[in-house]
Amino acid sequence: MSRPPTVEPHIERPGPAEFRDPLVRREMQRASVWLGMALLLAGVVVLAQPLLLIVGGAIFAVFLDGGVRLLGRFLPIRRGWRLLLVLLLGFGFIGWVVWFAGTTIGAQFEDLREVVTAQLNRLLAFVSSLGLMPKGQTTDIGGQLLGGIGRLTSAVGSVIGAVTSVIAMIVIGIFLAAEPRIYDRGIAWMLPLRARAGFYRIAEHVGFTLRRLLSGRLVGMVFEGVFTWFMLAEFSRIIGLGPVPMAALLGLVTGVLAFIPNIGAITSGVLMVAVGFSAGTNTGFYAIGVYFFVQNIDGYLVVPYIARRTVDLPPALVLAMQLLMGALLGILGVLFADPILATLKVVLVDLSKQRADEENEGPEVVSGEDVTVGALAAAVPTAASAGPASAAASRRRRARPSAP
Repeated sequence: MSRPPTVEPHIERPGPAEFRDPLVRREMQRASVWLGMALLLAGVVVLAQPLLLIVGGAIFAVFLDGGVRLLGRFLPIRRGWRLLLVLLLGFGFIGWVVWFAGTTIGAQFEDLREVVTAQLNRLLAFVSSLGLMPKGQTTDIGGQLLGGIGRLTSAVGSVIGAVTSVIAMIVIGIFLAAEPRIYDRGIAWMLPLRARAGFYRIAEHVGFTLRRLLSGRLVGMVFEGVFTWFMLAEFSRIIGLGPVPMAALLGLVTGVLAFIPNIGAITSGVLMVAVGFSAGTNTGFYAIGVYFFVQNIDGYLVVPYIARRTVDLPPALVLAMQLLMGALLGILGVLFADPILATLKVVLVDLSKQRADEENEGPEVVSGEDVTVGALAAAVPTAASAGPASAAASRRRRARPSAP
């Protein structure tokens, strides 16, 4: 006995979701791509803080991986033991720095805050005496400056939130550094087979670049911190000026802020000059000289040597990225702007080289005379100026499919 049909016989007609025109279908596909990109951007904005924690964990994993690879050159032991040794050495050094700062220069933090506040009030009073600022707004500007600092620290919210975020980044970094190949294969599994070889190549290049960049940044931090302390505490005593107050604290702050390019150097310089002028005019000018001397040595000797072995990033581009990331994502965005920018540059350079190899296009050397002649030829095309090479290049460009 046959079962009765679940749907009565009827005539199906095209509905509003039926698109049979190929042009409409192609445009719908393009619109879906743009809509997907907009939704992805909105998701990144909404989930900015968790994504930054993951990025921070990945950057910490790069630090750990660099230490593990360095120990692997001298200790032929398993990767897990080398990772454990790197963690013990790293956290032991951080604990010693915290203990040293807490027992030796802990009381200087309050003195530094009072000195900076007093110097800021003196500067605002001087500007007000010149008629450049109403006299009743000096306190408001100080509050606005402190409010701006509070806005940058709004990413972590509170002390508990900051500690939780740091612990999360550390845990993510340890897991990534313990078995990096598992996560590489997991991401590659989600890609088509034809794209996996390129992904592995780009991932290896990005990891190499970030290891060199962060290790160089660590060397720069140690150099700036130790050299600043030596110039403020010891060299000033040798020339008969006397040690600058809070030299050890200023060296520590300069070394820590050296992790943030451009902004960190400016901040440490302002603190150094403010403390110097609090001890006298000669000490203030000496602090200015020390700041420029340290930054010039770091900028013309240390940084170029490091950048030559890593990825060369223009300072204006780095500063623009820091301002953008700071405005959108807070202090974490400022901290991670440099590694993120280096990663983007490496990925784009690798993709452009891959496409150039696929299309068999080599680099072209263009001089100023060639640019002038080319511009005139493009403005007034003639049959005589169109040679066989330019015609073949034009045919190749016309043969390329247009991007959606």
